[in-house]
Amino acid sequence: MKVKFIIFLFASVWLALIVRVFSLAVSSNSYYEKLSERNTIKHEKIAPVRGEIVDVKNRPIAINKLGFKIQLAPHLLSKKKKKEFEEEVDLLLELFADLKREKIVKNYKKRDSYYNHNYIDVVAFIPYEQMMPVYSRLNLRDNIKIVSAPKRYYPYKNTAAHMIGYVARANKKDIDNDPTLELIGYTGKTGIEKYYNKYLQGIPGVREVKVNANNQEIEQLSYTPPQEDKKLTLNLDIELEKYITSLFEGKVGAVVVMDTKGAILAAGSFPNYDLNIFVSGMSYKMYNELASSLDHPFTNKLTHGLYPPGSTIKPSLGLLYITSNKIGDSWSVNCKSNLKVSGRTFRCWKRQGHGHTNITKAIRESCDDFFYKGSLILGNELMSEGLIRYGLGRKTGIDMPNEFIGVIPSRRWKMQKYHRPWSIGETVNMSIGQGDVLTTPLQIATQTALVATGKLPVPHFAKYVGDESYNPEPRDVLNAKEKRKLPIIQQAMYQVCNSPHGTATNYLDSKVIIAGKTGTAQVIGIKQDIKKRKLEHELAYYKRSHAWFTTYGPAKNPQYIVTVLIEHGGHGGHAAGGVVSKIYNKLLELGYIKEKKRKRRRK
Repeated sequence: MKVKFIIFLFASVWLALIVRVFSLAVSSNSYYEKLSERNTIKHEKIAPVRGEIVDVKNRPIAINKLGFKIQLAPHLLSKKKKKEFEEEVDLLLELFADLKREKIVKNYKKRDSYYNHNYIDVVAFIPYEQMMPVYSRLNLRDNIKIVSAPKRYYPYKNTAAHMIGYVARANKKDIDNDPTLELIGYTGKTGIEKYYNKYLQGIPGVREVKVNANNQEIEQLSYTPPQEDKKLTLNLDIELEKYITSLFEGKVGAVVVMDTKGAILAAGSFPNYDLNIFVSGMSYKMYNELASSLDHPFTNKLTHGLYPPGSTIKPSLGLLYITSNKIGDSWSVNCKSNLKVSGRTFRCWKRQGHGHTNITKAIRESCDDFFYKGSLILGNELMSEGLIRYGLGRKTGIDMPNEFIGVIPSRRWKMQKYHRPWSIGETVNMSIGQGDVLTTPLQIATQTALVATGKLPVPHFAKYVGDESYNPEPRDVLNAKEKRKLPIIQQAMYQVCNSPHGTATNYLDSKVIIAGKTGTAQVIGIKQDIKKRKLEHELAYYKRSHAWFTTYGPAKNPQYIVTVLIEHGGHGGHAAGGVVSKIYNKLLELGYIKEKKRKRRRK
């Protein structure tokens, strides 16, 4: 019995050994073959070149400067190779005087490890003209690798800075969201560069090479080129942009020039900054000066600036009034300059009042009392619902990142935000674009386009994404009655800019006859016991009202929207009328508006 057990034991052990040998030699062959392949075949990703951004006339506004990055071989900090490392660093410092030893060493140590067998980036960018004289000398050294590395460059510097945006080094969060950025190194951070980043950055290529035990390349097995140089064509006209930038010298605010279908020809947020400082890096001192400025140069005021719209909201509210079953287009008021509601006095801007006022006069002369009294009839809910339908209090859909929606207040909004009930005084305040009402300049521009054409456009910078045109259709948001009554509002806006009593007439010098609406939006409250208000120029700068002027032209055949906001500019027509006039004259000069009008006389 013992002999049988011993024989069985030996047989079992030998059988197990045979099975294991078979498994290793035959069944696991493919696994170990792949493992061996990993040790001999290397897949090297190739970073794509970022696509250029050009304006409507194919002038480059975001390009790539040709240059190179310098890499050092790994594992040079060991005792045996430390001297080689020092020699390579000394050579780089000798050839490029601007380099710093501490930075090179820091970059190397950050990536060097026992497990890393790839060359390490130590210098991010050397311009082409500096590298060429020494390229052959460096290329002969085994421990140094020179790799093509284009750098983003903005030839127009601060022009349209907030719209174009900039690229900068990708951080950990960026890389976690898109692992490709670990290879590329840079990503769009703001503006168009960020919104279209996935398209512009392209797709990496792959190079498959055979290497030996020392990680030296023996042969190239395959090559898949990167998908790169993806061109983005904008509707922006850089010549118009430069002109508008000059008009805003010393001013704070925003501007947008847009065709009635939403294509943006020019837009700006002021003050601005040189985009190239974000690519190359800036000092802490420079950053702190920009970040701490009360004029907020880092804020894109076109889409992120929230302002009380003041009287620019009146054309839209007027349309709601005259199409309401509660009010109608024949309704009028007797403006006596003030209205008492719940123990509070609401004043019209004109001290002596406007007298008998209908919808046309109310918009033409910006009578507050008309809108106060209309709001008490229409009510907050219908006002709020209508304005949101017209495009306020929601995103416009522009191809820019993180657009703000603004605020069109309502009873439910106030209860959710402040846990307090709505008051009748807030309805009155809302009727002249004050109180909690907040809009972006872009929303006011799209609202103006709605009045001009009857359709709400989707504003957009892109004209062609590659070979594909980008042309979102305007939205039909007006009901049948609103469309029928719209000419009444259009006529009133025409009179704002052309009637002797219009709030903008005396401030215009445009060769194009336009229609529009001025706005003076208060930034501070006025105490009830103050009967005689200070004039805008008598107030401290940051207490002055914001000046609005939103327009469309030509008035009889609307083609373009021009909306201007000047922070703390005071009266809308006075502060912005000259800027708007010059922009229309430039549109005429550049051929955007074909029909030349007789030069207007100053009133």
